[in-house]
Amino acid sequence: MTIPPPAGLFEAHLTVDDLARSFAFYQGIGLELAHEESERGAAFLWIGAPGEAMLGLWTTGSAPIALSLHVAFGTSLDHVLAAADELRSAGITPLSFFGTEADEPSVIGWMPAAAIYFRDLDGHLIEYLAMLDEPARPDTGIVPWSTWRMPRSTRAFARGATPSSRVSAHARVIERLGGIDGDDT
Repeated sequence: MTIPPPAGLFEAHLTVDDLARSFAFYQGIGLELAHEESERGAAFLWIGAPGEAMLGLWTTGSAPIALSLHVAFGTSLDHVLAAADELRSAGITPLSFFGTEADEPSVIGWMPAAAIYFRDLDGHLIEYLAMLDEPARPDTGIVPWSTWRMPRSTRAFARGATPSSRVSAHARVIERLGGIDGDDT
């Protein structure tokens, strides 16, 4: 018997301290109410159009412990690129992949995908992610959007290559190829 592979992720669930407060937060970023279970302390919100995907919010009650979880929402590249300014104008701090305050998305080179992160009111890490329609560059690692968009030679400088190391490497290539016509190198 072969178990069929999943075709996608339909839902994710987060624990929250205050259901009404968290529900308002997620409505504020564009999710719509799908269903509420007041007696169970739960609310379900549609991600995208109704029936596409869902986020469940569950109150933790009086438990003294909390979990910090992560959810990534797929979106368009235009939305990811605009998200830092939009989040900041809503009083939410946009974050890089590394958790530092950011003015632009991070790019995960092996995928490749652009992403911006932020924390919800309960400390969960939320991500807006857009897959990029270009070849993966795993050797690039995880870099800011502006570094990803740089020409390849400029990216080497951004990652720490010094001008002298680049010139030396260039000179070795020219020497190996027998110089350039008209050049005594």
